[in-house]
Amino acid sequence: MKYLNLQENSKLSGPNQVGYESFTFKGGEPHIKIDPSTVSKEVSITTRINSFNDIGLLMVTVDALRRIDSKIELVLSIPYFPGARQDRVMVNGEPLTVKVYADIINSLNFSSVQIFDPHSDVTPVLLNNVHVVDNHKFILKVLQDIYPQRNSKTPILISPDAGSNKKINKLTEYLSVYNVVDVVKCDKTRNVKTGQITGFEVYSGDLKGRDALIVDDICDGGGTFIGLAKKLKEKNVGKLYLAVSHGIFSQGFKTLNQEFEMIYTTNSVKDYNQSYIESHNHHLGFVPKIKEIPLKLVV
Repeated sequence: MKYLNLQENSKLSGPNQVGYESFTFKGGEPHIKIDPSTVSKEVSITTRINSFNDIGLLMVTVDALRRIDSKIELVLSIPYFPGARQDRVMVNGEPLTVKVYADIINSLNFSSVQIFDPHSDVTPVLLNNVHVVDNHKFILKVLQDIYPQRNSKTPILISPDAGSNKKINKLTEYLSVYNVVDVVKCDKTRNVKTGQITGFEVYSGDLKGRDALIVDDICDGGGTFIGLAKKLKEKNVGKLYLAVSHGIFSQGFKTLNQEFEMIYTTNSVKDYNQSYIESHNHHLGFVPKIKEIPLKLVV
């Protein structure tokens, strides 16, 4: 098996890496040149798809590989699946975006497609030969970072909405070795036409100062978690932490950092490593409270 990561545009390759160079023509078309001598009978492709240009690069990559060897076996790792939140048509005139992307991926005939912590059950149903990696190892790494020494003090797990509530029981079963047993389920109401969140419900009484970890798959602007944090503080919560598998953070970190001791995510959408934090501090004058758990540790 050889490996090709489309985030690492380099002519250089190690013994198990496919050598390639990718670029975009001035007209906007993605292009790739692959070194045929570095290709084997099986190639594993890892990519982020944050735009249609990214999926275009994946498509021309698959075409180039199959022109080198028409019988090549290709597997795909695409941790953050694009369009996953648009998994139903709420009003007439909208697309079923997740199916659009799934149909494109299916047309490329991968022998396996690996995705990480999908937003709902819809994405795996639409994909051929799919392998789903859950968030269990990710959350365990988060807990070990919050409390490096195992003891009876563990945070309450907070499940923020109906989608998370479907997955929280399997997560707590996995985490039983870490003495995590307490879960608080929550819910939110949303205006279907505008998408605006109109309220939150926390199904718990007084939290008595206990620390809590909110667990979810995606953070975009962060409005859900900011609103929920305020509700939890009304319930006398202690320190608050946030763990999201896919961190978009389109509104930055200043408001989120006012509510949370630390925010945890993976590098499925972008890199949030030390160099990112230093750059963020340099440009905006503050250090965001965020820690990246690399995908290689949890997938």
